Amino acid sequence: MGRIGGLVGVAALCVVGACALWPERWAVNAPVRALLLGWESDAPEASVLATRVRVADGFAIAPWATGVKNARMLRFTPNGDLLVSQPRLGQVSLLQPDADGDGLSDGRRVLLADLNRPHGIDLHEDWLYVAETDAVGRIRFDPVAGSASGGFQRVVTGLPGGGNHWTRTLRFGPDGWMYVTIGSSCNVCEEEDQRRATVMRFRPDGASGEVFASGLRNTVGIDWRPGTNVLYGTDNGRDLLGDDFPPCELNRIERGGHYGWPYANGAKIPDPDFGAGKEGLIRASIAPAHGFAAHTAPLGIAFLRGDHWPPAYRGAALVALHGSWNRTEKQGYEVVSLHFGGRETVTERRFVWGFEEDDDVIGRPVDVAEGPDGAIYMSDDFTGSIYRVTLGAGSPSATPQEGPGARDGDPLAQLPTEERKARAARGQALYARWLCAQCHEGLRAKEGVVVVPLEKLGARYGVEDLMAFLEAPTPPMPALDLPADDRRDLAVYLLDAHP
Repeated sequence: MGRIGGLVGVAALCVVGACALWPERWAVNAPVRALLLGWESDAPEASVLATRVRVADGFAIAPWATGVKNARMLRFTPNGDLLVSQPRLGQVSLLQPDADGDGLSDGRRVLLADLNRPHGIDLHEDWLYVAETDAVGRIRFDPVAGSASGGFQRVVTGLPGGGNHWTRTLRFGPDGWMYVTIGSSCNVCEEEDQRRATVMRFRPDGASGEVFASGLRNTVGIDWRPGTNVLYGTDNGRDLLGDDFPPCELNRIERGGHYGWPYANGAKIPDPDFGAGKEGLIRASIAPAHGFAAHTAPLGIAFLRGDHWPPAYRGAALVALHGSWNRTEKQGYEVVSLHFGGRETVTERRFVWGFEEDDDVIGRPVDVAEGPDGAIYMSDDFTGSIYRVTLGAGSPSATPQEGPGARDGDPLAQLPTEERKARAARGQALYARWLCAQCHEGLRAKEGVVVVPLEKLGARYGVEDLMAFLEAPTPPMPALDLPADDRRDLAVYLLDAHP
């Protein structure tokens, strides 16, 4: 049996028997519908979606558009239209916002066609930019009319195309440069073309192209953390090393940085195939800022920029985990939130999940985008769906005036009296140690510090809400590098002192 035939045979066996007869490193455990229907499936029935798909507390999810075949990367226009790339169809479509209030897109049309596997899309200075597998092109775009005009001009050509990782993601950075991700040609190898497994950047007209960072096996999602201009990217770890290694990665991408591939995996762990003799390069490589579970395939990433989100979500990042195939038990198939704490620690939480249950898959998230309507949109290339996530009824608001929802009574009422006193005392000591009074009471405040008084916290926060806010506060308040128990003590003190 040839190589291709062998893989198909393994895939069929693994779907039926969860790869029980094969070593886990060779597991090919793709969704059953993917093998039967060519990597696609119908959108789940509303009843299935309602009973299976779950969202974080305070949020609600609903279908916004279906039948958007091979929906991949998302980008909103200033006018509220949603652009969606469909690489296997060679096109970019425009989905109209919901003007009639029925919760669904009012319609869609193909904006660009006959492209070479278009993937990344972005808007910059009246141009719509599209990253094809081997080029970057642009066309004039009128956001008010939602129309493109003139010819499609390829400003970057000759990029290494195809290979194992043929998608190209494109985003404009706060520096005005155009960033393009180029995945590796293989699972693990030493590339002949040094532009592979990199993030490149170019001027808007395609000039001055350079490798910005390397050693990135397949970085698909990139975004800049608000208020920092720091670039983060999701990277897919290599396959065929077992169920739980190596981790997929979130990387803080710096100019000139090397991130290890193919010589190292995860936190500078030498690769069994290519690590020998590369010890110096491995030591000099940059370890991930955060590790996702192995084979979960993190793709799109979007930092939340709205000020209406609950405190714990302001400035958090949402990441779409497309889901595993090289694993005996499936993992991923969800959207997670990343919360940044002191010393750039990252905490991962589930945000939308349930697309995979008991090995049955009904969705594969690809990208996430924050809409101008204040909702979150996510694409699913498995069922051709766009989902909309909103703050649910009765969910915590995050406006400074309302806080995370009005509360009746004392939020510490259920806390035993002695525990309340002890925690409040420890919290007061933390309040003093971190010089919180400088900003909140004006005591010994530095020149230029704006005093933010603490008033009626108990009407707006519970203990858990305030702990979440302290873990990921709204800038310019600094994130305190505190363990959870210390954050609880500080929250109790603040709620006790400022009811």
